[in-house]
Amino acid sequence: MWLFAMFDLPVATKTDRRCYTRFRKALLARGFLMLQFSVYVRPCENRKQADTFMRQIKKILPLSGGQVRVVSITDQQFSDMKIYESKKEIDPETGPDQLLLL
Repeated sequence: MWLFAMFDLPVATKTDRRCYTRFRKALLARGFLMLQFSVYVRPCENRKQADTFMRQIKKILPLSGGQVRVVSITDQQFSDMKIYESKKEIDPETGPDQLLLL
């Protein structure tokens, strides 16, 4: 399954930008990849792992306001996604064939 983190955070002040950067770096540190600006995605092995990452995101939410949305979808739903670049359809990303254990 895939876990999406989508966010609109304020960047008007230096403090806002610092909070935005910390949140973005925290997502990257947890294995999220940028799909589009302010849309990050992470493959998860199962619902339990997705729930764990949802709880982690809740803990790192910035205090500067803004909005963060988190949603999980199945591999099948992700592969059904349509992506267009300049009117040309391209294939969606694929998940890792095997999870890396450190």
